[in-house]
Amino acid sequence: MISPSSPLSPFLLASLSSIVKDYSNNLLDDEPTLSTSAMVPLPPHGFYGNLSEEEREFWQQPDGEGYHPCLDFSLEYRKSSVRISKQRRKFLVVVVSGGLNQQRNQIVDAVVIARVLEAALVVPVLQVNRIWGDESEFSDIFDVEHFKKILQADVRIVTSLPSTHLVAKQSVENQIPLHVSPTWIRTRFLQQLNEEGLLILKGLDSKLSKSLPPDLQKLRCKVAFHALRFSTPIRELGNQMARRMWIEGPYVAIHLRIEKDVWIRTGCLTGLGPKYDDIIARDRESHPDFLTDKLNMSNAARRLAGLCPLNALEVARLLKALGAPSNARIYVAGGDPFGSVFALQPLVEEFPNIVTKQMLSRGDELSPYTNRPSVLAAIDYTVSLSSDVFMPSHGGNMGRALQGHRAYVGHRKHVKPNKRMMIPFFEDMSLSEEEFSSIIQKLHKNSKGQPEQRTKRIDRDVLAYPVPECMCNH
Repeated sequence: MISPSSPLSPFLLASLSSIVKDYSNNLLDDEPTLSTSAMVPLPPHGFYGNLSEEEREFWQQPDGEGYHPCLDFSLEYRKSSVRISKQRRKFLVVVVSGGLNQQRNQIVDAVVIARVLEAALVVPVLQVNRIWGDESEFSDIFDVEHFKKILQADVRIVTSLPSTHLVAKQSVENQIPLHVSPTWIRTRFLQQLNEEGLLILKGLDSKLSKSLPPDLQKLRCKVAFHALRFSTPIRELGNQMARRMWIEGPYVAIHLRIEKDVWIRTGCLTGLGPKYDDIIARDRESHPDFLTDKLNMSNAARRLAGLCPLNALEVARLLKALGAPSNARIYVAGGDPFGSVFALQPLVEEFPNIVTKQMLSRGDELSPYTNRPSVLAAIDYTVSLSSDVFMPSHGGNMGRALQGHRAYVGHRKHVKPNKRMMIPFFEDMSLSEEEFSSIIQKLHKNSKGQPEQRTKRIDRDVLAYPVPECMCNH
């Protein structure tokens, strides 16, 4: 028997609510509140009844060590905000690419770059995705007015470029090296922007340094966790589906990365047999540019290096070893699996209570978004955010985004599979189930969503590790 726990603590609510206050002197009176600024999950479930020790451990939430959001911008940042937020001469246009969470990362960095250059930001342009053909615009996915309002004290954001800055032909800057600093940005672009009044950037993905001054790291968090709210239709549908899952009790959300394009891009075997692997191999040969990493590695070497997504069988074994009860309800996020029902069969056999957004939807709720993968990903994101346990089957932008978001709103349990260490044990047939489970639990003893400081590795993204820049425990 499962019973809901108390809602988010008043302390956390107050912390979240306070950080959306902007810092200029000319703000609107109707400041955004927690409910209108931050995407906050439904509360985690409590538990009692006839659960084993392993099952209790599986559902147990981290204590958070007292960390809570605290975007305390410096006095210098707040003073300069008054000037920057009124910018009407210099404009930055950014074209972002990729899937939903890749786009979100680039939008976050676009706001930071606009702040660094003291330019007004035109609402970012979403490039048509070459893999999925999604033609969604910014306003189709995100709440534009909310985006502008939340950031009004940080950067001036305009819906379109003013007519005074429209030119017949404008160069697009897309040769940006990796991990550039604010100083590099100013040195490279400030004079051009001052002279021409317009800068167009493309190809921002992961180009801005992960280690920025504290105020800019906080700005990243403010954009990602407060300003980038999904549009009203997406938000309402996503929240409805999250409630449909939540009302039945605790659930696990798995971002299962076993779509066809993922197998092509990673250069890995599907685990479905030669018939399916041959299909992937032929498609990979016809699109060699899709293969993204470690071109000289064999399939087996890739898998042992932890570069391959977990397939459905491996996810099932991992969940079982970690103590997930066989009747656990599992929400599967992600696109259509390559191999369809056959690909999911090993997971369904161990955990029959599998749910997808298609199964949760009613009537024709999803019909308008059939050819909008970014919108479908936003629904997956919303349902996954409220899960009691979240686990990605492969590293990626959505996994990192949810890891940081779930930490920011209360350190919800997040399991990050230690693929490099555990794959050899998946192949060791001499191990009993008890031995296998013991090994897997030891490998993941620290993977429970407890606060983990970004500063332990400066190359980490603050949006995945918001402690300590965006959260404090005093």
